[in-house]
Amino acid sequence: MRVRKPLVLILFLIGCSTSKVSWDPLQTVPYVDINRFMGDWYVIANIPTFIEKRATNAIESYKLNNKGEIETTFSFFQDSPSGKKKVYRPRGFIHNLQTNAEWRMQFVWPFKMPFLIIDLDPDYSYTVIGYPSRDFVWIMAREPQIPKETYKTITQKLENVGYDLSRIKMVPQQW
Repeated sequence: MRVRKPLVLILFLIGCSTSKVSWDPLQTVPYVDINRFMGDWYVIANIPTFIEKRATNAIESYKLNNKGEIETTFSFFQDSPSGKKKVYRPRGFIHNLQTNAEWRMQFVWPFKMPFLIIDLDPDYSYTVIGYPSRDFVWIMAREPQIPKETYKTITQKLENVGYDLSRIKMVPQQW
């Protein structure tokens, strides 16, 4: 029992730590046509996870299977377009079936992380995936580049909902 008390105290303190500013929960887009969303998305910029820090030519690919799960392939080259290719295959689960805009991604069983579609161009040319704590974000597009004005508009929206723009890094797309 003695081991549990310090662990519970540490978890409590971590859970109580808050940023200086409190933001409203991230809002997802009203609706995602899930079949139209499937396919390849180039990662344009992100607040990277530890596996993405040196990624180039990153692509996230989605395929809806017959169970309603999203088979995901995340691939990139480490350090440069000629670097070692890395491939990850997390599974996605649509959490909100009314909007299809809130998923859970499972990289390691049994843990599932929130995946919120917070911006989506009407023609599905770009999307933005948010994370509730704002520790992560992914700006993705159907093409390896997006217009500068589009990127500026996206980042302004992200700043308005509480993202620290200094943490967002461009992902090299050199094909």
